[in-house]
Amino acid sequence: MHIHILGICGTFMGGVAALAREAGHRVTGCDANVYPPMSDQLRALGIELIEGFTPDQMALEPDLYVVGNVVSRGNALMEAILDAGRPYTSGPQWLAENVLQGRHVLAVAGTHGKTTTTSMLAWILEHAGLQPGFLVGGVPQNFGVSARLGATGPMSPFVIEADEYDTAFFDKRSKFVHYRPRTAILNNLEYDHADIFPDLAAIETQFHHLVRTVPASGRLVVNAREDSLQTVLKRGCWSEVLRFGARKEEPGALRARGEPHAFDVLRGSMKVARVEWALLGEHNQLNALAALAAAEHVGVTPERAAAALAAFQNVRRRLERRGEAGGVTVYDDFAHHPTAIHTTINGLRRKVGTARILAVFEPRSNTMKLGTMKSQLPWALEEADLSFCHAGGLDWDAREALLPMGADAQVCANLDALVKAVVQAARPGDQVLCMSNGGFGGVHERLLGALAARG
Repeated sequence: MHIHILGICGTFMGGVAALAREAGHRVTGCDANVYPPMSDQLRALGIELIEGFTPDQMALEPDLYVVGNVVSRGNALMEAILDAGRPYTSGPQWLAENVLQGRHVLAVAGTHGKTTTTSMLAWILEHAGLQPGFLVGGVPQNFGVSARLGATGPMSPFVIEADEYDTAFFDKRSKFVHYRPRTAILNNLEYDHADIFPDLAAIETQFHHLVRTVPASGRLVVNAREDSLQTVLKRGCWSEVLRFGARKEEPGALRARGEPHAFDVLRGSMKVARVEWALLGEHNQLNALAALAAAEHVGVTPERAAAALAAFQNVRRRLERRGEAGGVTVYDDFAHHPTAIHTTINGLRRKVGTARILAVFEPRSNTMKLGTMKSQLPWALEEADLSFCHAGGLDWDAREALLPMGADAQVCANLDALVKAVVQAARPGDQVLCMSNGGFGGVHERLLGALAARG
């Protein structure tokens, strides 16, 4: 079958393309911005990429168009598809029907930590010899690819990052409703995606739709600290619930106790495993507890899962060290929601102790561009010594939002000014943490180059 994917360079749709190609289909695709690294990965798989959404792509005559959620009515190619009455479907629907059907799906949902937890879980199952398939919204360094089919027999495991964002212009349900998991992690739940959800209650409704799809023989792995998730479960639950992360002893629940690079996994008061690894931050300990609880549902003991986590290499762009110049270390991280920014800085603080942290960020997500959470930024940045905001393209006043931080925060209208300000402020021994859910204009390399030139 020949499928043509609209919006192919997004992380999710790129993963769908890779899975379709691995399954033996001819795959072509288009996007408004065909650029590395996804474009390089897809071309290496033999997938033809086309820049733009031009109607002349109809001449390819694919058997099916798979439509990403970046495509809306008015898109020239989509209008031509509709006018011609050609068959089309969404990425999540295609995945459900062609990859996930008949498999043991382990879905990882939550506002934060989905990519890391999905990668942990896939690695645990791989380490245990289960050869899982997976689709991750990033590149797990243990695998080097964001998606693969894995073993394909009946009930073979498939681990998927389960995003609550909408499916397509013609299907406004969350993507994860299509996945029908037997094991579902509900990692956390906060307000996000202000461009499609009016309030937290609307997102809770979508999470409950996911809960409704888990069978009675399935398992829900739920963060015990999240009141919003308890609200979701109160609306109805038909599966086993295993909670994790309780601050106090709770029978049956998993919790962690220990140091940043080593912690005991407890079930109630009983120790069931010990994890020694390179990751930092309490949020990663919670991610690990969720992954252990989900892996247990497919027969991997906590002890064996803990051994796998000792060799876990994390995901690219998660506190990823990009280099050092002039005695200054530069990191890259995907954080963009205020809570993620806060926990990322906290994780780095635990690593570097009293060294100065310079937080460099851009409010790039749709939610942050709308200014919905701008008042939370001073809290999100509180553990950084200095903060630098790239305010290009914002319709709200970043200086006003960061005013409570006084001289500890600077706002720059463009990348040139941002790099100049950071380099002027940086001293040997400083840790520069760049945070964005986009490429950030290559700010990491620009900073390293400017710091090296400074001598």
